[in-house]
Amino acid sequence: MDTIDAIILGIIQGLTEFLPVSSSGHLELGKAILGDQSVPEESLLFTVILHFATALSTLVVFRKDIFDIIKGLLQFKKNEETLFSLKIIVSMIPAVFVGLFFEEQLEQLFGGNILFVGFMLLITAALLWLADKAKNTLKAVTFSNAFIIGISQAIAMLPGISRSGATISTSVLLGNDKTKAARFSFLMVVPLIFGKIAKDILGGDLHFSSANSMPLLLGFLAAFFSGLVACTWMISLVKKSKLSYFAVYCVIVGLIAIIFGFLN
Repeated sequence: MDTIDAIILGIIQGLTEFLPVSSSGHLELGKAILGDQSVPEESLLFTVILHFATALSTLVVFRKDIFDIIKGLLQFKKNEETLFSLKIIVSMIPAVFVGLFFEEQLEQLFGGNILFVGFMLLITAALLWLADKAKNTLKAVTFSNAFIIGISQAIAMLPGISRSGATISTSVLLGNDKTKAARFSFLMVVPLIFGKIAKDILGGDLHFSSANSMPLLLGFLAAFFSGLVACTWMISLVKKSKLSYFAVYCVIVGLIAIIFGFLN
């Protein structure tokens, strides 16, 4: 993978991790368009590094929230921060289950299955359109909500289903406040990303080569800085109920992917 491709894919990951258009789907589309010839081990390492970059950008954007959560947890009391952390843990259960028991089946869906990505983007579009029509409330995420949102996050492991789109839409359709829904959606994925990175490192699945250090670094930086912009922008868009714009976008890209998939 050359440096230009790495930067382009980094920007794609940074923007689409937070915008509700499916980062995994766009990475698959981007690799197909750019003709990525990386061997599976190199492709996995690059993907992990891009996700690490967007996880760090989440920590930066929500640094105050995270600091408050840690401070509340250190009080060892049943407070708002402790309850929020427990809800995050509950939301992780479905994705952890799928990741542990269906990892091989999921990996088979990655690797240029553009037709599948196209149909999943249409499902993402439907979720966004429904969420955009929902009325805003002041309701906070409950424990039962957290588990249901977690199921959406697990389903969003499929390429083409937007993780942020699915989780925010599910939360909003459950009657939760849109701003709180976005905050919960972005924070709930951070432990999963770091957990996945730790699993890949300990499992010896990542193979680093100094020859690829520059593309990896540039991809990381591109994903990190574009992630900062996209995360901040997305919070503002959710407040203003602009999800229908992304629904239209997902329909257009989904149809293009389906056509591309049939032709190839």
